[in-house]
Amino acid sequence: MSTKKRNLPAQIAAKNNISKIPPGKTKPESINILYPLQKGFNIPYPLLWLALAALIIYFPTFSFGFTDLDDSIFIRDFHEYNENLHNLITSFSRGVFNATKDSYYRPLFLDTMILNYQASGLSEAGYHVVNVLFHMVSVLLLYKLFTKLQIKNLHAFLLCLIFAVHPVLSEAVAWIPGRNDTLLAIFTLSFLIASINYSETAKTKWLVIAALFLILSFFTKETAVFDAPIAFILLVVVLKISWRDKHMLIQYGVWFACFVLWFIARSSASLQPIPITTSQLLSDFIHRLPLIIQYLGKIFIPVNLSVFPIIEDTVYYYGIAAILLLAVIIYLSKDRDWRILGSGLAIFLLFLLPVLLVPKSLNEQTFEHRLYLPMIGILLVLTQTVLLKNKLNDKQLFISGMIVVGILSAENYYHQKNFAGPVAFWTQAVETSPHSAYANMMLAAREDDVQLSYKLFRKAYQLNPKEKYLNFYYGVMLQKQDSVLASEKYLLAEKNTSDYYECDFYLARVAMEQKNFNGAIAFLVSYLKRDPKNQIANNNLLLLYIDTKQPAKAVAQVRQMQLIGIDVPKQVLQSLGLDR
Repeated sequence: MSTKKRNLPAQIAAKNNISKIPPGKTKPESINILYPLQKGFNIPYPLLWLALAALIIYFPTFSFGFTDLDDSIFIRDFHEYNENLHNLITSFSRGVFNATKDSYYRPLFLDTMILNYQASGLSEAGYHVVNVLFHMVSVLLLYKLFTKLQIKNLHAFLLCLIFAVHPVLSEAVAWIPGRNDTLLAIFTLSFLIASINYSETAKTKWLVIAALFLILSFFTKETAVFDAPIAFILLVVVLKISWRDKHMLIQYGVWFACFVLWFIARSSASLQPIPITTSQLLSDFIHRLPLIIQYLGKIFIPVNLSVFPIIEDTVYYYGIAAILLLAVIIYLSKDRDWRILGSGLAIFLLFLLPVLLVPKSLNEQTFEHRLYLPMIGILLVLTQTVLLKNKLNDKQLFISGMIVVGILSAENYYHQKNFAGPVAFWTQAVETSPHSAYANMMLAAREDDVQLSYKLFRKAYQLNPKEKYLNFYYGVMLQKQDSVLASEKYLLAEKNTSDYYECDFYLARVAMEQKNFNGAIAFLVSYLKRDPKNQIANNNLLLLYIDTKQPAKAVAQVRQMQLIGIDVPKQVLQSLGLDR
């Protein structure tokens, strides 16, 4: 394929103008698509300042721990999986939480955890550092995309600065699993930039690069199915490239091929289909539509943020106020471009659509990290509002923008502390989502005040007795109150619904209380298959073998304990004739 410049629409070709210039004349300035050319105020090293802003605002997260919402699963519970680099390939054939009993397909997310583990082990700090680095790269790529769209440099800088510090996006950075959205942003933005470069130059290398990043996006998160439509919007609507252009047709083919490749790989993975009917999916979609209003409120008036939000506990008046505010600032902009406005809103809604389609049975939370990519659409809309199209000179606009950034930074600094540890996280979750059975349950499990803990467990059970893990925690609570036999039905209920392996440990105690020693042995054997290094479980199993006069199994258990480094009391060894 030729690498020569091809005939492009005037808006793109003008900035690459290399036509002959009459003697004595200077080279014409680049034509700005969204803004007329302006000289004057200039920000030196904008990329450096943007990177520093992202680093400074999230520097406190380097000392954060786990929240115990998924992060401990992917790091502590998956430590054996993360130790094996061969699993970098395995990740493409399994679900994210469970190899076979999961509907989420996130292979590249799992791979980042594997690679992060090689350097950080079980230390939380290394994972937080990587999260911040991902965010920094996303901010820089967004600035690059905005400048490729010919947004004025000062405006692009201020918008990206807002993106860097906005508190509604803090969950994507301060919460370790939130990296899935920042990683997706890196690949998506790179794909969009490469697609624009290919449209400008027709160079094959940019087509290949775009295809590579689109594939990486697909293997990061399903939201990437909207990357190609958004590229179409930017190229055809914003940059006015003909949709029938030869090189656009080539890109359509490449986009479709990337989708097919991902679809085949995902279909071959050992995933569990989501058990939902079309009518249920439609019902859940309609139920989630008001979420658009709530999200807009959190973007424009970020004062009701939650680490664990649900629709029922999120107010609407901030969202309504945000819609009115948006309408006003668009109306007051005299030379607004409806193409850009429509494109920004379309990008916002397309990136948000997967959130609206999540079945309630799968996930009822309305997490704010999901706004990471939709936010880009809103920022594009802001380029056509009176906030940026006004009579202020560049210096005045810069000062005004920095005031807004300062306010958002203060709110971010305050909000991100809620991700510092499990108690802070779940305390804020209960405060902001009091009707969440899961939030009440998780705080109860970490509450030092026993009476308050029991109160929270009972509240959670009243809200939703079928909440995952709740019957387990309720059973444990009863055992702590010496109601061992009463705990059985709750532990069995949890084991039958979620197959949570910890149930076996406590069911063994129930069996012991019932003098059902063989039953206790069966539960402990089942438990140790999932947690083979648990010292208490190993000791209890050994003693049961001895008490039930099963010396061969007792000796085998001793050998197993010694193999994994668990000390066996000398008197036990003597009783089994193993002290020689």
